[in-house]
Amino acid sequence: MPMAQVSAIVQMIEAMLDPISRAIANAPVDDEPESETERQAVATSKAWLEKHPGQGISLEDLSADLGISVDDLKRSR
Repeated sequence: MPMAQVSAIVQMIEAMLDPISRAIANAPVDDEPESETERQAVATSKAWLEKHPGQGISLEDLSADLGISVDDLKRSR
């Protein structure tokens, strides 16, 4: 079995055993519309990042700080 498949199976088993990962995986999709306040907050954040290049937190750093993979973080959106 290729190492990539072994790694994927290990991650899947770990997620099945971890109650937080299981709860995130089983959480309903957020289908609530974005509010005007949320849209403004995103616009403000994007403007700040444009004025301060390199000072944001990368997706890789965020996922490492949370102890999850980038794929897990993307799936939780």
